[in-house]
Amino acid sequence: MPEALLIIDYQNDFIPGGALAVTGGDEIADRINALAADPRFDLVVATRDWHPANHGSFAEQGGPWPVHCVQGSHGAEFSPALETERIDAVVDAGQKPDLEGYSGFEETNLLDLLRERDVDKVTVVGLATDYCVKHTALDALREGFEVEVDSSAVRGVEVQPGDSERAVEEMRAAGARIT
Repeated sequence: MPEALLIIDYQNDFIPGGALAVTGGDEIADRINALAADPRFDLVVATRDWHPANHGSFAEQGGPWPVHCVQGSHGAEFSPALETERIDAVVDAGQKPDLEGYSGFEETNLLDLLRERDVDKVTVVGLATDYCVKHTALDALREGFEVEVDSSAVRGVEVQPGDSERAVEEMRAAGARIT
């Protein structure tokens, strides 16, 4: 059964010091890199938040977030702690001003990449548990994939205390295996 590792949005703007820093986001790099090196994965895909400068999620456009992960910016680059040589494919999400882009599947080629490789199972890791990890995992389940979320390789934004815990429970209730 072919497996894929989905590394979600491990980018400079989500690491401490970034525009939308996730507390502890830098602490999961070693685990993500170890998973990416694991031979059980036939495919390693990394998603990127890849927003235009006028993205609707930005506060200056009426959205909830500070400007982050603008296409071509330093903040949109992968964290230098991520061993990118292990990545087989990069999927850019949130490229249109009017789409949130929380899911790696939303108007991207991720589903095609997984289907082309006959992937049946995905393991989801990265940032942030309560947004892009959750939405990607839930969409993977809806598309019929077996989904595992490695809890040691995710961290959440926690806009409200407990958001990550609630996201994990939502993913578990939908059928994801949380390890």
